Amino acid sequence: MGMLDDMPKEFDPEQVVAEFEAMTKDAERVQIETLKTILKENGRTEYLQKWGLDGRTDPESFKACVPIVSHEDLEPYINRIVDGDDSPILTQKPITTISLSSGTTRGMPKFVPFNDELMETTMQIYKTSYSFRNREFPVRNGKCLQFIYGSKQFQTKGGLAAGTATTNVYRDPKFKKTMKAMQTPTCSPDEVIFGPDFHQSLYCHLLCGLIFRDEVQVISSTFAHGIVHAFRTFEQVWEELCSDIREGKLSSRVSVPSLQAAMLRLLKPNPELADEIHEICLRLSNWYGLIPELFPNIRYIYGIMTGSMEPYLKKLRHYAGEVPLLSADYGSSEGWIGANVNPKLPPESVTFAVLPNIGYFEFIPLQGSLSGLEQENSEAVPLDSKPVGLTEVKVGEEYEILVTSFAGLYRYRLGDVVKVKGFHNSTPELQFICRRNLLLTINIDKNTEKDLQLAVEGAAKYLAVEKLEIVDFTSHADTSTEPGHYVIIWELSGEASEEVLKECCNCLDQSFQDAGYRSSRKIQSIGALELQVVKRGTFHKILDHYVGLGAAVSQFKTPRCVSPTNSRVLQILNSNVVKSYFSTAYS
Repeated sequence: MGMLDDMPKEFDPEQVVAEFEAMTKDAERVQIETLKTILKENGRTEYLQKWGLDGRTDPESFKACVPIVSHEDLEPYINRIVDGDDSPILTQKPITTISLSSGTTRGMPKFVPFNDELMETTMQIYKTSYSFRNREFPVRNGKCLQFIYGSKQFQTKGGLAAGTATTNVYRDPKFKKTMKAMQTPTCSPDEVIFGPDFHQSLYCHLLCGLIFRDEVQVISSTFAHGIVHAFRTFEQVWEELCSDIREGKLSSRVSVPSLQAAMLRLLKPNPELADEIHEICLRLSNWYGLIPELFPNIRYIYGIMTGSMEPYLKKLRHYAGEVPLLSADYGSSEGWIGANVNPKLPPESVTFAVLPNIGYFEFIPLQGSLSGLEQENSEAVPLDSKPVGLTEVKVGEEYEILVTSFAGLYRYRLGDVVKVKGFHNSTPELQFICRRNLLLTINIDKNTEKDLQLAVEGAAKYLAVEKLEIVDFTSHADTSTEPGHYVIIWELSGEASEEVLKECCNCLDQSFQDAGYRSSRKIQSIGALELQVVKRGTFHKILDHYVGLGAAVSQFKTPRCVSPTNSRVLQILNSNVVKSYFSTAYS
């Protein structure tokens, strides 16, 4: 019997699709009902009473009374909850769990309320996207190689359980139940997922995948970066993995007792399997198509592939060969927004249909590319940018999202810029554009994460001549000298010639199309762009830094624009620079 045949009776993919279709046909009514439910449940909270709603639950009163806020505005309330105040501050029911964001946006994790309702919406998103995905790419009677990692939960001063958003989800019994109902089971035992050492857990994930290589039908991670990192690691350790399989003994690099015990239950001497893997690795000179070679029954690769993950797609496709890449759903530590209901779309053009019952959503129109909001005062919302409702957005326009959630966030600025690509029935299909606050800017120039990505992609073409690639990259605006200038930092797969790197540097400088930047460069009010090349392993040190702060590897995103306040990351980068070049493009 296939896995789908054994699903619990309460989960029926076709029923999930039917419910989604019905709900999205009446998205405006569902939104009004969702807001009403949130405000009825939490109307007597300190926060909502402060704004004088007086029990009203209609959208007009809500928007008239309750202000648009950022995380900083809610931090005093959240900090009281974290410290043990269980009075109804943001929600009527006490918050018992806190999620930590990845911390890569502002240099340190932020606390976000997490509750049962948020867990329910997580499962609804998972079920919805799975139900659409399974129509196009059915998987049966196999396993999933999931590169997921749960960091430790800890207790806050007030006794609340705290962990990264992914950890809180992975540890919830509903997650296991839903995953069992929806997918092929994971290859790796819990001891590997929740192992205390990321490097050892990754090695064990790879080993588990190889042991079950013929059964693996899906490879997934929270982010595309996690899969690329896993197979970059495989390139380094494949001989050791083969040795473990051949002899049925575990490498000495795995020293955590719980991991050792779990793996030795799976590991038996298998010289034939070891020989097959060894022969594949010797045959693949540049590792192209490694994934389908190792896992002959693989159907697709799944993970978040938008935004800061797009730069990893080229390498992921190299490993994947012809295997389809399917982008996972759209959400954040604060909650979910939409599901990928068009799984055949390539990651670069994937859209997310908003589920109108998982929160109340508003959209601030952006005039042009981010210029509609005052960048100097990121909290200011100009009067001509009045938020519109979920069903009032227009195709082709860009917006910043406001979220009102079941976990105590009201008119909360998520900080994401999205473009409306179309509608699924009456709910919009959104394309993620960028994080609003990830901007390279010195004075009147405004370059987004997407602008940086395009500049890096353009310059990277010069590296192809020397068969090199960018392992990872970031940037920052250096204003320590006058005039300030952009610094782009690259980690490369090998040694590039001086001539090529100078060409790359000039290309980067010329690639930024923002009018403010170009005019500032011409009159030298912004200095020559600097390209820095750092030692191999530098970005791994940045990952280790964030993990040390409590971030889960599952949630890690390389910061594409490092804030000047993020002194530790800047210190890691500066201390690992091996080459530096200044552009002559505007001289």
